[in-house]
Amino acid sequence: MKTLHFYKDKPLFGFDIGHGSLKVMQLETSGNATKILGYGTTQFDIGAIDNGVIVDPKAIATVMRALFKDHLIGEINTRRIAMALPTYRTFSRSIRLPKLGDKELMEAINLEVEQYIPVALQELYLDYTVTGQTEDGGMELFVVAVPKAIVDSYLTLARMMGLETVLIEPTMASCTRLFTKDENSDIPSVIIDFGSLTADISIFDKTELAIGTVPAGGLVFTEAISKRLNLSIEEAGQLKTKYGLDVSPQQKQVASALEPALQKLVTEIRRMIRYYDDRYKAKRQVGQVVILGGGANMPGLGNYLTNALKIPVRTHNHPWALFSHEGVQPPAPADRLMYVTVAGLALLDPKEVFHP
Repeated sequence: MKTLHFYKDKPLFGFDIGHGSLKVMQLETSGNATKILGYGTTQFDIGAIDNGVIVDPKAIATVMRALFKDHLIGEINTRRIAMALPTYRTFSRSIRLPKLGDKELMEAINLEVEQYIPVALQELYLDYTVTGQTEDGGMELFVVAVPKAIVDSYLTLARMMGLETVLIEPTMASCTRLFTKDENSDIPSVIIDFGSLTADISIFDKTELAIGTVPAGGLVFTEAISKRLNLSIEEAGQLKTKYGLDVSPQQKQVASALEPALQKLVTEIRRMIRYYDDRYKAKRQVGQVVILGGGANMPGLGNYLTNALKIPVRTHNHPWALFSHEGVQPPAPADRLMYVTVAGLALLDPKEVFHP
């Protein structure tokens, strides 16, 4: 048992692979205090990943080694990792089943997955969380399925780097882990993670209850502005970051360019809130929308969603607002929300994964 506890207590760092970028972070928690020990980010050729599968792990390993050698801020002192893969590459579903033993439960879950998920069962890894009990004594479960080809490619990269993988999870799971550190996380919430390509949406009420995805990420916004205003991608990115939907000489054009993607986002949020109300007969209504991720810092985005949804919208605190970072220089303010996912990964307690 002593050896097992020692093994369980070994530290880990978060490793988040995004669209052409990767981020790493290690935290240290003592009692109620958490400190950022080290972090960093670097870029890689987007061709290294094809349909979610890492097809050129050497390219990513090369830039990661350079990051660790020359560009880390602070230090990372472990080779154990928790990894995140894009939520939009996963399948999730809330299901209800009668109370079953372990063997019967997995058989029932497999039957549900075969019915509702458009990928052959033998090509998927499955996991589930029990989220509650039904009125008739049954079980409410949240099931996540991930293509084996994607997970296996992540494991190949980790082995190539000499790293020990403790956990692989969807990015939204990492975001919600960080969200639980928020003083208002007890309010039923819509959480929106704005990545490069998608906005991933979660209904969170003590645990994840539903997940949706729409093509409304930061790069999608930039490309829409570029096309509408006939700007280069770089110019459009600067306009989005500086003014976004706020007042500017191009405000009407920017709003027009972003309206299709934002309307899809609002429609999906409304659908998910209706689902939450109907399925869970919620006694408490969704009380807030929390936006996070690198694309959440676009000026005017929160106000737009507040007006469209009639629900308070706020930006989630970044890791440097939540944790101490003495001796570790934080990134530029505009970049701090990019580290939400990797901070959520770094918060993982290995004891949650390794059981006696």
